[in-house]
Amino acid sequence: MTTPERAGPGLASVIDPFIVGLLVCASLGLLIPARGIAASAVDVLKTAAIALLFFLQGVRLQRAAVIAGMTHWRLQLLTLVATFVLFPILGLLLHAVFPAALDRVLWLGVLYLCTLPSTVQSSIAFTSIARGNVPAAICAATASNLIGIVLTPVLVASLLNLHGGSTSPLEEIESIVLQLLVPFIAGQVLSRWLRPWALRHAVLLTVSDRGSILLVVYAAFSAATLSGAWRDVRWPQLLQLLLISVFLLAVALSATRLASRAAGFSREDEIATVFCGSKKSLATGVPMANILFPPAAAGLIILPVMLFHQIQLMACAYLARRYAATAPAGTPGAAPAARAGLRTDHRSG
Repeated sequence: MTTPERAGPGLASVIDPFIVGLLVCASLGLLIPARGIAASAVDVLKTAAIALLFFLQGVRLQRAAVIAGMTHWRLQLLTLVATFVLFPILGLLLHAVFPAALDRVLWLGVLYLCTLPSTVQSSIAFTSIARGNVPAAICAATASNLIGIVLTPVLVASLLNLHGGSTSPLEEIESIVLQLLVPFIAGQVLSRWLRPWALRHAVLLTVSDRGSILLVVYAAFSAATLSGAWRDVRWPQLLQLLLISVFLLAVALSATRLASRAAGFSREDEIATVFCGSKKSLATGVPMANILFPPAAAGLIILPVMLFHQIQLMACAYLARRYAATAPAGTPGAAPAARAGLRTDHRSG
C-alpha cells in the first residue's frame, strides 16, 4: 500500500471515499429505515460493531511509542486543553451569541462535537506527512481518546444538561466503560499476540473499522427518520452548521499554532500540537452518541460530527502539504512512524 509520506495527501484526502460511504448509509437511513425485527437486528449488530471497533483500536496501539512521547508533557497538556477546554468554550460562546442559528438538537450536536477527543489515525498521518514529531502525536492523540472515554460524558452532562431524567452521569460513564473501554483494554491485553496479525491485515481492519461506523450511522439516521426528527431541518440551517464548523476548526488551528510558538516549541512539536489539538474523532463520536443520546436524536446529533470530520480532513490535508513544502532542508521525514510500526494511511479517525 502506498503510504502518505511518499504519495502525499492527494485527491483521496480531499474527497474521502469513507465520506461517500457515510452519505450513502445516511441516505439509506432516511429512505429505507430499519423497522421491526430488522431494527432489532441492526441494534444488536451495532452494539457488537462498536465493541469490535474499540477492541481493534486496542490491538493496534503500540505502548512503547506512546511512552516515548509522554516526555513532552507541555505538548500533551496543550493538546488536551485545546481539545477539552478551548472547543467547549467556543461552542458555548457560539450558542450564547447565535442561539437561533440552529434548532435545539443541532445545537446539541455542535456542543457534543466540542466535547469529543482528538482523532488518532489521521492526526498521526498528517503529522507524519508534515514532518512533525510523530511519537508525540501518537501519545497526544491516544491520551486524548483514553481521557475522552470518561471526560466526554462528563462534559456532555455539564454542557448539555441532559439529566432531567433518570439517567445519571455515572450511569452513562458506566455504559461507556462497558461498551468502549473494556473492549479497548481487552485489545491491549491481547495486543502482544494479535498486533503482528493486525499489521499484516491492515486493509481488512480498515474495512472493519469503517464498516462498524457505517452501520452505526445507518442505525442512527434510521431511528431519527422513524421518529420524524428530520422534518424541521432546512437547508439554511445546514449552511449555518457548515459555517460554524469552519469557524471552530479555523480558531482551533490558529490557537494551537500561536500557543505552540508562544511556548517556544520546535517546528516538529508545533506540527504535532496543531494536528492533534484541532481535530475531533468521528470513530469515537458516532458510537458514543448512540450510547449517550436517545436513538431518535442521535442521527441529528452526529450530523455536525460528520460534517466537521470532512472539513478537518480537507483543511489538514492542505496544511500538511504546506508544512512539508516549507520544511527546512534536512528535516527528517516520516521515519519515526515507520519505526513505530504504525500505518499512516487515512482511516475513520
